[in-house]
Formats: sequence, structure tokens, C-alpha cells
Amino acid sequence: MRKLLMLTALLAGSAMAEPGAPVSIFNGKDLTGWQSATGGEPGKGWKVEDGVLHRTEKAGDLISDKEYADFELEFDWKISKAGNSGVKYRVRKSTAGWIGAEYQVLDDIGHPNGKVPDTTAGSLYEVIPAAKDKELKPVGEWNHSKVVAKGSSLEHWLNGKLTVKIDTTSKEWEAGKKDSKFAKISDFAGPGPGHILLQDHGDEVWFRDIKIHEL
Repeated sequence: MRKLLMLTALLAGSAMAEPGAPVSIFNGKDLTGWQSATGGEPGKGWKVEDGVLHRTEKAGDLISDKEYADFELEFDWKISKAGNSGVKYRVRKSTAGWIGAEYQVLDDIGHPNGKVPDTTAGSLYEVIPAAKDKELKPVGEWNHSKVVAKGSSLEHWLNGKLTVKIDTTSKEWEAGKKDSKFAKISDFAGPGPGHILLQDHGDEVWFRDIKIHEL
């Protein structure tokens, strides 16, 4: 009986520690697990208030300490009027700085980028435009987003609807990348590990419930 109880406890513990289970990468209390783009402490313009991460003033980008290769990343966000930000992934250091694929965070109505298909909210910035039938909440309301990166396959989701689905080995990808500022970066967004980056684009933005499920 004692051996049976021990085995049951061991199995329960193993289930709780299941590899690849979703984990929070923002604890809602402070910026543990994040650093500035220069590798130091996060800029003071990033404030944590009531479980929400708020870019209040000049702060610089936030970069995750850890790298991720294949994953599902989920997060909630809201943007200020005419605001611009982004969540980048598979971010790697290059001579041009920290470069990675970007999930565009934007006020499509108030910001000029909202008039360009591949720079609207939910797009893969400057490469693949978001679906025209996406559902974007008004300024001041929370949006729920998801990024799925597995090998050469990338997906962006916005409020439960797929906005981008692309393979980085496809002709469509090559065409979009060719016309972007990432044209000469050979491994841009491709398979392999990279950091998560929360962008300071000079505007107020809010994030919460940032979770990642490694695949």
C-alpha cells in the first residue's frame, strides 16, 4: 500500500512538471526574467501596476532573459490613441541590433501604419499583412493575441481569429521579405532559438498575462 501511495504521488508530481506546459514569463509583480536591450536593468519607464505591465514613458525595449525556438506565445495588450508598439520573437543580436519577427501592436485607426496592410495590428511587421477580416478592439480595450512558431511555420492570432499563416521557406515569404528592411538578413524569423522582445516605440502600451508554451 505504501509503495502504491508513493507511486501515485510521483506520477502526480510528474504531471505537474510536464515538459512544455504553459508558463508565465511576466509574473505580474516585477520584471524578473527581463532585461534592457543593453543587458542591464529594464528602463524605469516600464511600470508594473495591478498585474499589468505599462510603458509609461521612455524606457527602451524589454528583452526576455531566456530564448525560445518553437512555442505558442499568448498575451493581452491595449494601446494608446495613435499608439504603436510590438512583440518580437526569435529575436537575435546582429550588427543592426536586436532583430526578430514582429507581431504588430497598433491603433489602426489613429496611426499612419494602419493604412499600410503589412504594418497593421496583427500583421507580421513589414512582411506579411494581417487578414482583412480580423477583429481588433477599440483603443483602450484589451486584445488577446497568440503567436505560434514551429520550425518554419509562423502563425499570428488576434482575438481568436487567425491573421497570419506563413512558412518561411515559401515563395510568399521570400516575396514579402524581399520588399522589407529585413531582406538581407538570412536567418530572419527562421527556425532556431531567440528572445522575446516588448517594444518601446515611444507610445503608451499595456501588456498582461504573457505566457509561453514550448513545443
